[in-house]
Amino acid sequence: MGATKLTFKRYEKKYLLTAEQYAVLREELKNYIKPDEYYSSTVCSIYYDSDDYSLIRNSIEGPVYKEKLRVRSYNVPKDNDMVFVELKKKYKGVVYKRRVTMTAKEAELYLAGKAPAPKDSQMIREIDWFLKMNNPSPKVFIACDRLAFVAVDNPELRITFDKDIRWREDNLRLTCGSQGENLLRNGEIVMEIKIPGAAPMWLAELLSRCEVYPSGFSKYGNCYKYHILEKYLDGVNTYV
Repeated sequence: MGATKLTFKRYEKKYLLTAEQYAVLREELKNYIKPDEYYSSTVCSIYYDSDDYSLIRNSIEGPVYKEKLRVRSYNVPKDNDMVFVELKKKYKGVVYKRRVTMTAKEAELYLAGKAPAPKDSQMIREIDWFLKMNNPSPKVFIACDRLAFVAVDNPELRITFDKDIRWREDNLRLTCGSQGENLLRNGEIVMEIKIPGAAPMWLAELLSRCEVYPSGFSKYGNCYKYHILEKYLDGVNTYV
């Protein structure tokens, strides 16, 4: 088993697929990709934001630079299981992700300002600065069932398929299970291609042949736009 990677610099493209497109793509890709080391998992994430959702609102507007904070686990953890606290930034289309590991309980207390991080590091200091500047709190839990692959000829090229994407606004702890309301219509799947540089010709030609095009799909962004925004605005209006 390889060492856990904690820093990433890469391009990420997302595609919203129908069940039919997914079936065709899996068949077309079978000679080019193989299961990743962590092939199958339930990806659980809690997204942090300010009380007025300024981070996701800024992200949706498509700025040159944007960032977000989340805590993530692969499968539902217990309090003492390790999770990732991730600071994800995007600048001019390039994604920079930095993350640190700690237990689920340590992450919850640290991000709530109730305890220091278990270990100091440059990444922790970056997260500390983010917390100071944005004063975020847990806003939404999002989970999906993921299949992960790498290219046969390039392990730096990863392709993931996320099914059964669901969300909730209560029980905002990773240890509370992966249940939630459906975020997508039945059968839709999010494909994500992650690569340090330009996509290989075989992949570009395959996507074009299958008429699959980037959608810019954001799980938290769509959750906010279609499920949270109206309730947030109603809450604001009650105080006007």
